[in-house]
Amino acid sequence: MTVEIGQAAPLFSLKSDEGSEIELSELKGKNVVLYFYPKDDTPGCTIEAQDFAKKIKEFEKLDCIILGISKDNIASHCRFIEKYDLSFNLLADEDGEVCKNYGVIKEKSMFGKKYMGIDRSTFLIDKMGKIVEIWHSVKVNGHVEEVLSRLAKI
Repeated sequence: MTVEIGQAAPLFSLKSDEGSEIELSELKGKNVVLYFYPKDDTPGCTIEAQDFAKKIKEFEKLDCIILGISKDNIASHCRFIEKYDLSFNLLADEDGEVCKNYGVIKEKSMFGKKYMGIDRSTFLIDKMGKIVEIWHSVKVNGHVEEVLSRLAKI
């Protein structure tokens, strides 16, 4: 599936680290940063999560919430949040359905072995539920500042 700027963000309901279901449809009226990452507690994913956490107040001032999504389970998310004192929700997409709906599953390669995994991607969704920006194959350094800059222009 291909998701494009200007279209309505695909709706979903996923379990969060707090045990509750978070439904995208219930977040209308707020800006949302939806970022997909490969795995809890790995180097790039940790830096990205910490960068978002460091800037959480700036996102909140722009009426924006941050949601991280990976295929890790809730227990893994809870350990990750506790270890790095993250201040936003992580959602468990264990069956990868939401990842597929956002088009972030791609063939990857590690040590010569090919596998299907999450392409680090971020979607900026406005208060009406429309996608206003998409970043694929994200390079972690400087990414959060780029997202904040784009958010400030909404």
